[in-house]
Formats: sequence, structure tokens, C-alpha cells
Amino acid sequence: MRNLLRYLKDYKKESVLGPLFKLLEASFELFVPLVMAKIIDIGIRNQDVGYIIKMGGILILLGIIGLSCSLTAQYFAAKAAVGFGTSLRNELFRHINQFSYTELDTMGTATLITRMTSDINQVQSGVNLVLRLFLRSPFIVFGAMVMAFTIDAKAAFIFVIAIPLLSIVVFGVMLISMPLYKKVQKQLDKILLATRENLTGVRVIRAFNRQKDEIKNFDESSDLLVKFQVFVGKISAALNPLTYIIINFAIIALVWIGGKQVDSGVITQGGVVALVNYMSQILVELIKLANLIITISKSLACANRVNTVLEKKTSMIEKTGQVITQKEDTVRVVWENVDFTYEGAKQPALSGISFEAKKGETIGIIGGTGSGKSTLVNLIPRFYDVTKGKILINGVNIKEYSFSDLRDKIGVIPQKAVLFKGTVRENMRWGKKEASDEEIYQALKTAQGEEIIKQKKEGLDFLIQQEGKNLSGGQKQRFTIARALVRKPEILIMDDSASALDFATDAKLRKAIKENTKDMTVFIVSQRATTIKNADKILVLDDGRLVGAGKHKELLESCEVYKEICLSQLSEKEVQN
Repeated sequence: MRNLLRYLKDYKKESVLGPLFKLLEASFELFVPLVMAKIIDIGIRNQDVGYIIKMGGILILLGIIGLSCSLTAQYFAAKAAVGFGTSLRNELFRHINQFSYTELDTMGTATLITRMTSDINQVQSGVNLVLRLFLRSPFIVFGAMVMAFTIDAKAAFIFVIAIPLLSIVVFGVMLISMPLYKKVQKQLDKILLATRENLTGVRVIRAFNRQKDEIKNFDESSDLLVKFQVFVGKISAALNPLTYIIINFAIIALVWIGGKQVDSGVITQGGVVALVNYMSQILVELIKLANLIITISKSLACANRVNTVLEKKTSMIEKTGQVITQKEDTVRVVWENVDFTYEGAKQPALSGISFEAKKGETIGIIGGTGSGKSTLVNLIPRFYDVTKGKILINGVNIKEYSFSDLRDKIGVIPQKAVLFKGTVRENMRWGKKEASDEEIYQALKTAQGEEIIKQKKEGLDFLIQQEGKNLSGGQKQRFTIARALVRKPEILIMDDSASALDFATDAKLRKAIKENTKDMTVFIVSQRATTIKNADKILVLDDGRLVGAGKHKELLESCEVYKEICLSQLSEKEVQN
């Protein structure tokens, strides 16, 4: 939590004024029992109505001033807490966006969403309550004890005994409950993960008629969360009765001793009433403090979880601010003995990969499932870093480029077509911010998406819904291809990005890309032999190793894996053509 307090630096004034006004409110509240004692001892005893009215007015004035101080404190505390939460959320979002795929894979989307939402909200609530109550409650507890000593020292010793006992109960419950709240949050993570998987995979669940199984699994996870919450809730619930028992015994002792002191003429009846009021104030404030500590326990658990993400450093180091001298030759991408192993994996995903891709070449990449095709192309824009070896673009190690300089050279079309809510024009300009409508239409024409726009009366102003839900799979793929083509990159990566297209449209797409991207180096990852058979160079992967590289006919003669893939999809005659 200490590391997160730096996000309050822009709200130093509010962080000071909030507690200060709460202390002012508490100070005025401490005078209320003394005024009541005066009303009893002087006004009521002497039946002085004027005095009673005057002191009653003072009570009202103290109430109005206290309310004003309380509202002011609440304003400053809320402003500081909301500002803190906003700054922390923005910083966490910025930090997460620096992560490589390695960190994102390790931590998981559901976990990061929980940190961004419920965890930060809990921390924000904790900051708000701390600014309002953390100083006020102890101030009133010890202030009431001091005021009690000014009335009668003998009776005030009851406060000296009661307050430590109450403190032991309060802090004991806090120490027990804090680790339990961490368990609650971990179980909440699991439920959010299950929820996300079910909502995103609802079509698959229904297709396999697994709704009842998923509901059962969710209920079991939810029941476990309830058990954790009930258990920690019982411990927290024990706080109030225990504190009430101590306070009530203290009040009984106070009335007993106070009564004797009144009979002896040591203190007045109003003094006894004031002592009881002070004890009641202590009860109320300790209950508030106890609830505050429980909230702080939750907030600290959440703060530690948020801080864990902030302390997680990206495995990639970006070099910025240096001038890159590129070699102008025909070779664009070079792989030199590259190995790559995923975080936590025992076996490498890629081993000993070496090849060259020249300017304007189309490189086809094929292999069985899990052979490392997507991994290979994901290393080019540094979504992951190589474990061994190096990759060169224009004669320069990709690690020497800044991320922006490197990725500006590359157009990536991922396996899953992802579009964002907005117009077609807005989505296309993800590829190039200042792209003109003419450039967008040209990219759409190459990607075989122009006819889709012609069918929409809004044209480029057609509104795409979240995740492209109002488009078919093939339409989304064509739009994502066009988005990458708009920027006219030096390197185009198509990671099985035409899988939803029919064979005729796929063929037209490859022909159009070939005709309109003369100097562009194109990497095409595909499961279809027909998609890559006419590539300038075909890379065949098997279990993370490069087992063949060359043209289609060369590989039919030299690479058994490639031949087997082709024959599994095409007839002998089609393979030879």
C-alpha cells in the first residue's frame, strides 16, 4: 500500500484538509457532554429555563458547526480518494499496456480485469474512509478519556481499563481477518474467469449441451466463495458483540462508581451523565474504527494485488532515442539460429530457425497444429522476445528498434479478427491515423472488402458494433486485412487470417496483394496448402523445427512433411499443378 500512496501526491491539500475538518468536528463533539452536564447541574437543578434555552442553543450551534465540518471533510476526502483511484487506474492501464505477450499470458485477462475494476474500487473506498475516520475515531476515544479525567479521576480509570481491552479485540480481529480476505479475493478471481469463459464461449457451450455442467461448476465455485465470505464474516461479526459486552460492563461500572461519587458529593449528577456520554461516544467510535479496520483489511489485500501487477516488469527492454542505420539491400528479414521457449514451458516452441526473406517476397508458412507457425511470426514484431539467436530487419537486430519504429514497419493480421466499436473509417485509421478515404477504399479493394461497403448505404460511416458482432466472420477478416494494408507496411503478416474466406475470395485476395504490394514482404501462415503453394518461398514447420524451405515443387521432392500435408488436402493432380 505504501508504494501506491504516491498517487495521492496531487491531492496533498485534500489529504490534509479532510482529516483536519474531521478533527474539528470531533473537537466540537467532545464538548457536547460537558454542555449537557451544565444543563443538568445548573439549568434543571435551579429550574432556570433561560439557562436551559441558552445552553440548548449552544448545543444546536455545536451540531451545525460539526455538520459543516463533516460535510467539508467528506468533500475533500472524496475528491482525494476519487483522484487517487483515477490516477492508479490510469497508471495500471498504462503499465499493463507495456507488458509483452509473455506477461499477459502468465497473469491472465480475467485477473487483470479484476485488478482494474473491483480491486481498485476497494482501495479507493479504503482511502476515502481512512481520510475521514482514521484520525477522528482515535481522537475521540482518547479525547473522551482525557475529558473523563477532568470530571473525576477515579471513575475515569474505568476508561483506562476498557480502552486497551477494546483495542485488543479490534486489532485481534483485524489480524485474523486480513489473510482470509486475500483468500476471498483469489476465489473471486476464479469466478470472474469462469464467468468470462462462459460468456465468450456461450455458443460452444450450447452446441455441446453443457449448460447444466457449467452451471454446476459455477455454483460450486460460487458456494466456495460464499463459504469463505461467511467464515470471515463470522469473525468480523464477532467484533460488535465483543465490544458491546466490554462497553456495557464499563458503563455499569461507571454508573456504580459514579453513583457512589455523587452520594459522597465528589461529582455532580451531570458529571455522571457526561461520563456515560463519553463512554457511549467511545463505543460508537470504536465500532466505527472496527468497521474501518475491516474495510482497510480488504483494501490492503486488494492494494497488494494491484501492487503485484505494478511491480511486474515486462520481459522486453525497449531501446529508444537512438538513430538506426538500416542497410538498403534486397534482404528484408533474416532469422539467425532462433530458439524460443514460452514462459514456464519445458520444451522450446521453436528451435534453430534460420532463413532469409527478401524484399517483395511472399513467404508461406505451413505445418501441423502446434508446430510453431503463429509463434514464428509473432517474434517479428516483438510480441515475444527470442530466447536465443536474433532476427534482423533491414540488417538491424529488431531489439535495436523502438517498439513504435519496429511496428510501424509491420502490418499484422492476427488469427482472430478483432474490430472495435466505431465506423469503418475509424477502424481503418487504426492502420494509419491520417489515411484518406481514397487510401481506405484502395485497401478495402485489395482486401476484397469494397463490395461490403457498397452494400452498406452509410459507406465508410457504417457503424461496426463491439467486436464486429454485426459482421460475418469473412467480413471481419477482410476488414482486418484492409486495416493492415492501409498503412502500406514494409512487412505484412497474415496469421491464418483468411480462414473464413471461401477459396475463390482467398485466391482473389492473394492475387490482389501480390499485384498491389510489389516491395512488401508478405508472411502468410495457413493450414491450406492452396493458400501458400504459389509463394516465393515456403517454410515447413514440424514440432518447432524448420524441416523444409523452398518452392512448392522443390518441397514435394525434398520434404516428406510438406508432401503429406498437400496430399491430405489435395488430389495427386492438384498437388502437381
